[in-house]
Amino acid sequence: MSNEHLQHRVHFLGVPMDTLTMEETIETIDRRLSADKFTQHVVVNVAKIVQMQTNPELRDAVAACDIINIDGAGVVFGGRILGLKILERVAGIDLFFQLLTYAEENRRSVYLLGATDDVIKNAIARIQSDFPQLNIAGFHDGYFWDYEDEMVREIRKSDADLLFVGIGSPLKEQFIDRWKQALGVGFAMGVGGTFDIVAGMAKRAPRWMQRSGLEWLYRIIQEPRRMWWRYVSTNSRFAVMLISEKIRRLRT
Repeated sequence: MSNEHLQHRVHFLGVPMDTLTMEETIETIDRRLSADKFTQHVVVNVAKIVQMQTNPELRDAVAACDIINIDGAGVVFGGRILGLKILERVAGIDLFFQLLTYAEENRRSVYLLGATDDVIKNAIARIQSDFPQLNIAGFHDGYFWDYEDEMVREIRKSDADLLFVGIGSPLKEQFIDRWKQALGVGFAMGVGGTFDIVAGMAKRAPRWMQRSGLEWLYRIIQEPRRMWWRYVSTNSRFAVMLISEKIRRLRT
């Protein structure tokens, strides 16, 4: 690991992560792209940290990343309880839009992979409207698993600089980690359900809920049947992990 990562990398509940701000993240990505260094990026939140406890492939894929941003108020809050100096949360969707702005201003091309065919096409139309000078090297929906190697060759052939993968966890992390040497891009990032929001198929929580760390509550309100048990079970497991670690540290 390079010195630029050592100064920001910490470990929280056995998970490595970087205490980078949004500005520092963009600067690091730009520096690595300019130096032709491939950057594997991921964000970690409460759900992913809980998943990593029982999914070694996901754990290895996250640990292999060059930048591991902290996304989720729960991780920020929990990290501070354990004494970590975390200045701010870097939400994946916010970073996505920041990187589109960066790519447009610096003439970097992008490739978008994921979601359904309708969603990705609507997302592309919205992005082209909001970023008219952005070079979109290509896009494809997220249903390519029967011809995964062909998909990788298509991405490489596009000669894109930045790749955004809008697939759920742990598939997006494992896909990027599995093919990182063959993708031909300088930067690869999983963005989950971001394309649904860009396409207008889903709404993001109001700003005040984002700032208050209540985006999880907004998701439950939007999809109560699907989301309430997921958040209850995940957050309770996370709370047990956090309390156990706090007690362990107090004892030692």
